[in-house]
Amino acid sequence: MSTITIVLLVILAVLLVAVVVLYFLGKKAQKRQAEQQEQIDAMKQTMSMLIIDKKRMKLKDAGLPQIVIDQTPKLLRGSKLPVVKAKVGPQIMTLICDDKIFDAVPVKKEVKAVVSGIYITDVKGLHGKAAVTEPKKKSKFKQLVEKAQEKAGAKPVK
Repeated sequence: MSTITIVLLVILAVLLVAVVVLYFLGKKAQKRQAEQQEQIDAMKQTMSMLIIDKKRMKLKDAGLPQIVIDQTPKLLRGSKLPVVKAKVGPQIMTLICDDKIFDAVPVKKEVKAVVSGIYITDVKGLHGKAAVTEPKKKSKFKQLVEKAQEKAGAKPVK
């Protein structure tokens, strides 16, 4: 056999092993995520709260209790996560929000939120008028791309 064939077979074997390992790791992570979702669903309760502020910030800068920071994996401590500061009853709390609903959470409004521990999973009722959000400005690069597409006669990509 030529050396090229041997090299290609070795690369193919390594890739096959990597795919099998990633398959089993993905399955294991999916089971773990399903268990965590069950725990969140078991602990959820609806609360009325006034949303004071919301931001994406690092875990250590969010003002969460030290025990939460200690239980978080070291790799995730530096990543940014959606944090909501809300007044629940007489107490002001810092809560972590689900990424899916973070944009829908209104600021300076009273809402009924589904909370599991310090994690906001859903926003039910919005009191008052919904805040009108302005569309985001497009970057210079996107504007240039759209102009080039118009000149070429192509449909703009959104």
